[in-house]
Amino acid sequence: MTGTWQDLVTASLIGTERVPVPVSPVPGLPPAEGTTQDPAAVLLDRAALLTAARRAGRRPDRADPPPVCEPDPRPVVSQAAGRRLARMLGGESPDLLAEWLAAVAARGLRPPWRSLPALLDRACGRSADMRLARLVAEAGGPRVRWLAGLNPDWEFVLAETGTGDEAWRLGVASQRRVYLAELRGRDPGAARELIAGGWPAAGPEERVMFVNVIADGPSLADEPLLEAALEDGTASVRNAAAGVLAALPGSAFSQRMAERARRWLRIEEGPRGPRLVFDPPAESDDAMRRDGITPRRSPRASQSADQTGLLVETLARTPLRTWTQRFGLTAADIVTVFAGDLAPWLFIGWSRAAFSQRDQEWMAALINRALTGRPPVTAALAELSHLIRRADPRLGAPGVLPDVSPEAPSALRYEIGALRFRYQMLKELDHDHGDG
Repeated sequence: MTGTWQDLVTASLIGTERVPVPVSPVPGLPPAEGTTQDPAAVLLDRAALLTAARRAGRRPDRADPPPVCEPDPRPVVSQAAGRRLARMLGGESPDLLAEWLAAVAARGLRPPWRSLPALLDRACGRSADMRLARLVAEAGGPRVRWLAGLNPDWEFVLAETGTGDEAWRLGVASQRRVYLAELRGRDPGAARELIAGGWPAAGPEERVMFVNVIADGPSLADEPLLEAALEDGTASVRNAAAGVLAALPGSAFSQRMAERARRWLRIEEGPRGPRLVFDPPAESDDAMRRDGITPRRSPRASQSADQTGLLVETLARTPLRTWTQRFGLTAADIVTVFAGDLAPWLFIGWSRAAFSQRDQEWMAALINRALTGRPPVTAALAELSHLIRRADPRLGAPGVLPDVSPEAPSALRYEIGALRFRYQMLKELDHDHGDG
């Protein structure tokens, strides 16, 4: 039919006065008889018939049936959980999708069938996010792999990322990280040897990646490698190593920081009651500089800026139990002690420590303080956001946290709303399975 159509196009371009109108047989219709009509009208009539025939399609060829999908015995999530998934895929709190998928897989559940194409499209749209692709494949199970085999755009979920040493030798940065994280989960010692062997040739970004992989479950066996990283020539590597060492119970680094912090921060009784006072040293020694504690870092910085920066560095790297033991108070009591102009910097430093040490008691105390005290300064909002996202979702249960003031920054209201969304999201996965 294509050749006949092209003949009609050629005749229309050359002109019916110079060439005859070609016969255009249409399948299923008798052949056209000779006519005395205007050749131009005949050409248009035959083109119209052929256009309709082309749009009508053709008889199907023989096709093999698609492969049969393996059965999935896992129960489907509840109807409420399925509706919440649809809300996330529709744009509400989309950053919680990975946590939802991980929770579904951990509970031995599966998403509703109707949501799988949208999940695949979402993971496909963020192809660099290997973790999301793995979670979609794990939570979706056999049905998502079956769908991926029918659509080339979704084949990424069939790829074995992070397995085999080829991912380490030849993979891109994200694949190397996946491989290293999986190896560390199976054999921490082998992962540690791989990091130590690759450290000299690795660039700064990859060395930071090494430290971040260690940060997910460090042990004292990692301490020598992290202590050596404190002498790295790149500040981001040193800071990452210091953060992991500070969160590692019993590390020599955390003990050094606790000793300094106890000397520099204290509670004094004043005319208006207890008050937190920060009294840092005027100069730093070699040991302090090695641990990243550097007062008076810039000649152009004011003494006040130097002290607040030093305060934040010190608190962020000091084990939080240092304060409850030293002051004999709970975290909730400590964060309410009057501190004057130091208050926002204390909040930032303690927030960073609570985040890295995953201390839920301090997270709850700091979030409560942000909701019941003065609105946090802009500089503290980023730290507060990190805290809320790492906090125990049970804080989002009704009545656990105070209501957010209308005067609170919109970013704070959003994060508290997301925390309550997380609580409901995970609660729905624990009830009424199998009717989604």
